[in-house]
Amino acid sequence: MYFISDMSGVMSLYVMDQNGSMPESLLPAGLALQNPHLMAGYNYFVLPKLAKVIVMIDENGNENYQPCLVPLEGGIPEPIFGERYKNEQVACLHCDVKKNIAYFTRDDRKTPNLECLMVDLATLNVTSLGTSIYGNYYNGANPDHSTVILADGYTAADNVLYVWRKDMAERQLLYGVPIEKRTENQQVKLSGIGNCSFTPDEGGLLFRSNLFSDEGSASYLSLDGSANVLEVPVSGLRHKGMGELADIKLVDKDRFLLEYNIDGCSWLYECRMRENEGRKQLDVERTLCGLPPLSEGVLMGYEFELQENAGETKVGYVLSFATANNPAQIYLYPPDSPLETPKVLSKERVLGIDGKFLSEGEDASYNSFDGLKVSARLYLPSEHLGFKGPRPLVLYVHGGPQSQERPDFTWFSMPLIQFLTLNGFAVFVPNVRGSAGYGLRYMKRVDHDWGGKDMLDHIEGLKMLEKDSRIDSSRRAVIGRSYGGYMTLMLVSRHPDLWKAACDMFGPYDLIAFIYRLPETWRTFFYLSVGHPEKDKEFLTERSPKSYLKNVKCPMLILQGRNDPRVLAAESREVAENLKANGVETEFLIFEDEGHDVIKFKNKMLCYTKIVGFFKKHLNP
Repeated sequence: MYFISDMSGVMSLYVMDQNGSMPESLLPAGLALQNPHLMAGYNYFVLPKLAKVIVMIDENGNENYQPCLVPLEGGIPEPIFGERYKNEQVACLHCDVKKNIAYFTRDDRKTPNLECLMVDLATLNVTSLGTSIYGNYYNGANPDHSTVILADGYTAADNVLYVWRKDMAERQLLYGVPIEKRTENQQVKLSGIGNCSFTPDEGGLLFRSNLFSDEGSASYLSLDGSANVLEVPVSGLRHKGMGELADIKLVDKDRFLLEYNIDGCSWLYECRMRENEGRKQLDVERTLCGLPPLSEGVLMGYEFELQENAGETKVGYVLSFATANNPAQIYLYPPDSPLETPKVLSKERVLGIDGKFLSEGEDASYNSFDGLKVSARLYLPSEHLGFKGPRPLVLYVHGGPQSQERPDFTWFSMPLIQFLTLNGFAVFVPNVRGSAGYGLRYMKRVDHDWGGKDMLDHIEGLKMLEKDSRIDSSRRAVIGRSYGGYMTLMLVSRHPDLWKAACDMFGPYDLIAFIYRLPETWRTFFYLSVGHPEKDKEFLTERSPKSYLKNVKCPMLILQGRNDPRVLAAESREVAENLKANGVETEFLIFEDEGHDVIKFKNKMLCYTKIVGFFKKHLNP
């Protein structure tokens, strides 16, 4: 089994025997891979027939991924393309490890165009499948790769499908209305189409979509030219709660995996596709994740292994799963055993801290100013820590904004949240409008409204907590990363009297400058989903923290990665300098070997300690 871990202090690649063994490092010491949460595509694929592993490597967080090969037993990474795509981002979206065919999205960092490349990894023959300023992303392929499904995306869930065949000069429209063919004010139903899998007869595609349900559903598109999409019912689901269908993945022939995100927690089902009175349906055969011991947490990754025996195909699964107060563990369903409960192959834990001192969190959902329900969690210090009296409050704002804070100990935020509770803070984590995981309409509410109703949702959550006797609302701080950093700056500048301290981690503060500083290929999405710097100049100025920075009263801590390609170091430095010029107590810390995250252990420890120490100084827990 191959997996990524930061056990050495940086994200690196390891291998271990599925029956249990000492993990073996496959990459040179100190070489850091990117956080999978931020990756465009995948970190690696194992290529048994080539006796290699393809691994994506950037330079200290600059996100200019270069595909490299290392031997299965580990070694020095060798760039697949040499210098051909140097200083560009070449992200691997899919790899057929049986055929050694990989699909990459190429971003040359100079033009707004994105190019899809099909690469034979055995011969290194490269075939361009075309370019588009809207993506032209790989979305699926038939078994012999003679037919490839491509997708353009405009804003979240607004996408169209194209088909490319070997005999075509260029791709052809398969489903949807391209943005350039839409008339003014034309209302187009958002499809939300995910990864496409060909059915066994190659007569159609199975994918998740929002065409029939706000929460997403399994859908089937016939390739007979009719462009008729049908909903595929699923029987045997065992989850309850609010959430959505996240993904559908082909295992083999008529066997598929369906992943759901329910109340922020992962569910994974093994299903079979069958015909029922001429209509396709999916029947659940096994629940692989969602029930104990894999419950109330988040899947970090999963993979399968097929074994043929006397004409029968058996499938084994390996999963990585984390919760709010437990690091990720590796679980195995062996192919030769129909276990209902998986084997646990790892025993990661927080050293030196008894589990009873960590916070499980509690539901803190509330109705916002307009009646919209906002899902939220409140993490209070464990009663075993012995803190007395109402606790000072830290509001944690997730990034995205079309993302979600989930009970995931592997993500940067959850260890920080636990560290804050260990030091006597209560931590409030709302998934306000615009967050993913609660249906399409909820997620789209933030389009063209950064710093609007999303900000008011936070204010309403704080009002709700003022009634909680366990919380001291006179001692409040706020922290956020990326979009969360932007929201932090908006909250402290638009509502300055609410805060005793704040921490901005690489948050945009001048939306016009921020968009212009982005790589060319990223700007198109922001033009459509946030605003255009020229056409929407007045609006973007009104929604920029820069316009209100003079109002900030509370002490500020600003953290930034030197190599961040999304929010440049110059932007955070400008925030710090302007705050200091306004007489605001400000600390500015830049990590020279990080990008749009803090992933190296030594930096995380400094970062966590700095944040908690700063809040302790100003909130006195």
